Amino acid sequence: MIIPFERITLLSLCLILFACGEKNQSMQNAVKEYAVLTLQPVDRVLDKTYPATIRGRQDIEIRPQVAGFITKLLVDEGSVVKKGQPMFIIDQVQYQAAVNVAEATVNVAKTAVDNASLTYENKKELHQKKIIGDFDLQLAENALATQQAQLAQAKAELVNARKNLSYTTVTSPSDGVVGDIPFREGSLVSSSMTTPLTTVSDVSEMYVYFSMNEKQMLELTRQSDGKMANILDNQPEVSLKLADGTIYPEKGKIETVSGVIGLATGAARMRATFPNPQRILRSGSTGSILVPVKSDSIIVIPQKATTEMQDKKFVFVVNDSSVVNIREIQILPENDGKTYIVSEGLKPFERIVVEGVGISVRDGMKIKPVASTESVDTVATEAAKQ
Repeated sequence: MIIPFERITLLSLCLILFACGEKNQSMQNAVKEYAVLTLQPVDRVLDKTYPATIRGRQDIEIRPQVAGFITKLLVDEGSVVKKGQPMFIIDQVQYQAAVNVAEATVNVAKTAVDNASLTYENKKELHQKKIIGDFDLQLAENALATQQAQLAQAKAELVNARKNLSYTTVTSPSDGVVGDIPFREGSLVSSSMTTPLTTVSDVSEMYVYFSMNEKQMLELTRQSDGKMANILDNQPEVSLKLADGTIYPEKGKIETVSGVIGLATGAARMRATFPNPQRILRSGSTGSILVPVKSDSIIVIPQKATTEMQDKKFVFVVNDSSVVNIREIQILPENDGKTYIVSEGLKPFERIVVEGVGISVRDGMKIKPVASTESVDTVATEAAKQ
């Protein structure tokens, strides 16, 4: 039987289409390979973060001790000053005049003492010669004593006048940095004003204040046998995260712990001291204290193994049947840009997908797990590099 050419062509075309369909179906049913990481618990030193305020080692309010108009302003806000350096000049005219008057008064008193002394010596000779009696001699002695007292008073007034004159030059009581200057040249100032001329902050060392709640304080106390000295001795060096997120290069030491829990805050105040050789830290700024604490058996995962939906973090967990299931996780605030520390949602020795997350991996799909080239030790090592 001869089959027509048209039928042969049609049959060949059907066979080709059937073969292509089977091939496409086979490709669709093929299980794709994905890198999978088996979670291993690791030990790591974590940083507990506490909001902190930064103060100079000594913040000194500069106040005038005499009244008058500011005639010269010798510093500006932010200036670095030395101890004894002049900062303000208050009108000196009236105080210089007071010094001149006091000096003249002293000179008059000295002359009066000299005259009274001559009179007394004369009276004493006359008394020895029995020319005058005891009464006249006593009067001369009393007059000399009176003039001497007036001289002493005049000298005291001169000292006071000179001191007031010196107060017209307001100097820095310590090395430091000048703060705000609300009063400028021409402003009337006095010792009774409530607002200081400025503040000088000693920033060679900085005090960083932060607080621990009652639960944290109880934990520290138990670890130190209830002794305050032991609490301070057992504290490691701490770090300071600045307002821009950078870590201050110098390490600090916790030096004081308040012995009282605040009724309003329920927390105890602590103080860490940081050296400030480059004057990077400024009094009044804020930051965060990072206290290192060793944590055992934590789970660290690569950030690329997570996906985010509505501000929540998810991973794809691979079960024993190689089927992936999406799961929400909770992470700690510590973030080095490469890894996350999982606080809830994952258990040791579970497997998670570390490649294709958020792109091709879907909940419920079956995969062919392939061991990730990035081991958990590598993840932990990268997490420790901060």
